[in-house]
Amino acid sequence: MSDFEIEIDRFMLDCSAKGLASKTMKSYEQTLKLFAKWLDVEFNITTPNDVTGEHLRAYMRSLSERGKYEMSTANESVNYPERRQDYGKKISNTTIANYTRNIKVFFSHLHLEKVIRKNPMKAIKNVKPERKMKVMLEDNELKQFFRAFDVTKFDQYRDWIIARLIFDTGSRIGELLSIVPSDIELRANAILLRDTKNKKQRFVYFSDKTRRHLKSWLDFKDRYSDSEFVFSTIQGNKLKLESVERSFRLRSKDVGLEVHPHLLRNNFAKRYLINGGDLATLSRLLGHSSIEVTSQIYLDFADKEVSKKYRQHSPLQNLDI
Repeated sequence: MSDFEIEIDRFMLDCSAKGLASKTMKSYEQTLKLFAKWLDVEFNITTPNDVTGEHLRAYMRSLSERGKYEMSTANESVNYPERRQDYGKKISNTTIANYTRNIKVFFSHLHLEKVIRKNPMKAIKNVKPERKMKVMLEDNELKQFFRAFDVTKFDQYRDWIIARLIFDTGSRIGELLSIVPSDIELRANAILLRDTKNKKQRFVYFSDKTRRHLKSWLDFKDRYSDSEFVFSTIQGNKLKLESVERSFRLRSKDVGLEVHPHLLRNNFAKRYLINGGDLATLSRLLGHSSIEVTSQIYLDFADKEVSKKYRQHSPLQNLDI
C-alpha cells in the first residue's frame, strides 16, 4: 500500500469519526482512489508530499477529455464497466466540480494534520458546476408512477407509502428510513425526523389523505413484521436506501418514466411554491441551512411553471376593476 493510499484510509477513518453520511464518504473514497491511481500511472507519484496544484489541473483536464468509467478502481473483470449504457460518455462539469472539491477537502485535512507542510490545492479555483433545472413531473406522470406499485405485495406497498410520504412532506429518503412509530404523531399529521443530514431534528407534516394511508400501513406492517422501524424488510431489518431506489427505478421504468426519491422531493418543493407556499417555511420543511440555499436550488422555474403561477396570482385578474 502506497503512502497516498494510507493517508486516504486515515482520512476516511476521520470522516467516519465525524459521523459523515455514507453517501458523502463513498464520494470521497472513490474520488481519492481514482486520483491516486491516476497520479501513479501518469507521474509515478505515490505520496501526497509530491503532489502539486498543477497535477490537479492536469487531472481535471484529463477528466474533461476521457469518458465515464474509462479509469476505475474496481475489479473490472467483475463489474464490466464497458457494459454500462453511459460508459465512455462525457463527464459533466458537475461531476468534475465534485471531484475537485473532494480532493481539496482531503489536502486541507492533510495540511491541518501536518502530514504536508504546504497545501498545494489552496490556490486552485473550484469548477463551476452545471445548474440543471429540476424536472417537474406532470400530474398524469405522477399518477402513472404511483399506480405502477402492486400494493398487494409487502415490499411494493411499503415503497408506495414511502414514495407518497416523500412527495407529501419533502423528506429525504434516508431520513424516512430511520423513523420509528413513536416519531409519528397521527393526530398532528406530523413526523419527527431525527436522523437528518445536518444532524438537527425537525418536524415535517403530511396531509389527511397520507394520514389514512400511513395508519393503514402501520396496521398492515405489524401483522407481518415486528421491526422497530416504520419501514423495514419483511424479515424486520432496516431498509436500505439502495433497495428503495431500485424499486423506484423498476416501477417508473414500467410506465416509461425515470423517477427517483430525490426527484419526488424536488417536485414537492416546486409544487409547494407554485401553490403559494413561502420560501421561509419551505426551507424549514426541507431542512436547509438557510433560505438562500433553498432559493438557489428551487427558484429555477420553467416558462410553463412561471405561466401557471402567474395565472394563479395575477393582480388584475383577481380584482373587480
